[in-house]
Amino acid sequence: MAAFGILGFFVLVIVAIIQTAVGYIGIEYHFGTFAAVVVIILAFIFRLMLPLTIGTFLGAMNVWGWPWYGALALAAPGLLFIVPALITSVLSTVLQNKKPN
Repeated sequence: MAAFGILGFFVLVIVAIIQTAVGYIGIEYHFGTFAAVVVIILAFIFRLMLPLTIGTFLGAMNVWGWPWYGALALAAPGLLFIVPALITSVLSTVLQNKKPN
């Protein structure tokens, strides 16, 4: 059973490397090398993954020529982690402002 966990870890790492590479390619194709480097820095230093996920979708669809549903399937694992983080950050901000003094 532990082997499945180790195998799953390596699969997730490989998917993350592929998504990062395709995201870089997509941002570079549409906005240039400087923007692609800035997006990579945002992703790794500030954990801002949404631009890289959008770049992954654009790279798979426009650079590699995949249909939109294939590009979405490649970018979706990143969205599965982004959406809950965004919801919890918004809720924590709203709930902190509602506290009585």
